Amino acid sequence: MNNKEQQIDTQSRLQAIIDTATDGIVTIDTKGNIESINPAGANLFGYDPQELIGKNVSILMPEPYRKEHDKYLDNYLKTGHKKIIGIGREVVGLRSDGSVFPARLSVAEVQLNKGRIFTGIIHDISDKVLAAEAQEALKREKELNALKSRFITTASHEFRTPLTSILSSATLIGKYNKTELQDKRVKHIDRIQRSVRNLNNILNDFLSISKLEEGKVKHIPFSFNLKEAIEESIEELEAMTKANQKIIFQHFTTKEQVFLDKKLLHNVLINLLSNAIKYSNEGQQIDIRSAVSQENILIEVQDYGIGIPHKAQVHLFERFFRADNVSNIQGTGLGLNIIRRYLQLMGGSITFDSELNKGTTFRIEFPIYHDSNVH
Repeated sequence: MNNKEQQIDTQSRLQAIIDTATDGIVTIDTKGNIESINPAGANLFGYDPQELIGKNVSILMPEPYRKEHDKYLDNYLKTGHKKIIGIGREVVGLRSDGSVFPARLSVAEVQLNKGRIFTGIIHDISDKVLAAEAQEALKREKELNALKSRFITTASHEFRTPLTSILSSATLIGKYNKTELQDKRVKHIDRIQRSVRNLNNILNDFLSISKLEEGKVKHIPFSFNLKEAIEESIEELEAMTKANQKIIFQHFTTKEQVFLDKKLLHNVLINLLSNAIKYSNEGQQIDIRSAVSQENILIEVQDYGIGIPHKAQVHLFERFFRADNVSNIQGTGLGLNIIRRYLQLMGGSITFDSELNKGTTFRIEFPIYHDSNVH
């Protein structure tokens, strides 16, 4: 076999390899025009090979990549700066029917006697992407099932305790029918009222998390007096305080008007103050401080109660999480998760400091939103 025959044989073998390759192989010139494409490549994009010869390769790309391609190729030819060539990346391909698919594209530059060409190898990764999406969906489903189990466990436990208390107190009240037993009747009436409040708080937590999950909670800001709003929240919770507990409030700036969602802020404050009351002992003070500056709105709620163990702090905002030192205190483990999600809707943030047996300080902060009614 002479040199010419060997050359023809080599070319035939190479063409056979290209034509039978399972990945798409396309070559373009320096203007971006398609010089060749193998059957697998044409089939991948829903064309006959001859339909694509001479067309700009951008025909195989959806927007915005289509209009950027020629600019990228021209920039590479002028500067040598590579974004895909010799690197490879995941891209999106456009089929003839307008549908798109994910692909892995590897591009190489080839120098020939007649000049430069670029060779691209396109590998369809739809199955890989679908598998990843399926895995993610399976993961979410497992998380949802775990969440449902935790919900049922938490709900059954948290509802059982106050209901049992209500039932026993209601039964005992019926036995205290003499005037001299009035103190005992009042004691059990108070116990029933506390249990009903606990049930109401539990229901509010479950309803809040449900509305948040369904996207039913809307952020509706308007102008109001922050100092007065905080005082209203404190007044609402004073009936829940333990013996000799006091809530001391200080507002540190003359500016009081803010532009926030008052309802969501009220829910946040009620949750934080309820926790401060719950996790503090009788006679312990609770401090709440606020300030409005030119840049932000700051509110702090500080208690001097049991504090949060260090190892528990990283999990504090997770749904249903409760630290080891509060297992004997009623709670759903949803409150702080709800607070953080409300604050996210409002564009705010929350941080905290805590030391075991010395107390906890929660800080919520909002940027100033300008409104014509805020002065």
